[in-house]
Amino acid sequence: MIKFLLSIFIAWLLYKLVFDLLIPGYKVTKQVRRQMSDMQDHMRQQYENQQGTPGNHQQPSPPPEPKKVDKGDYLDFEEIK
Repeated sequence: MIKFLLSIFIAWLLYKLVFDLLIPGYKVTKQVRRQMSDMQDHMRQQYENQQGTPGNHQQPSPPPEPKKVDKGDYLDFEEIK
């Protein structure tokens, strides 16, 4: 009788393990992988759209010319002690 009850208890534990842990874990893993794949495809399409538009390429602008300081307006600073 005890062997029978023990085998039923072990079968119930295996059932709970499979249907409450393994199968939901598999489904979640499958869903996350699918969502990651969808996100990667979406990002790839955005990147290709940015690279493919003709007016989007920017040419480097020439460096700004340094400002010329008018020497006539410059006052030399002298420290007074």
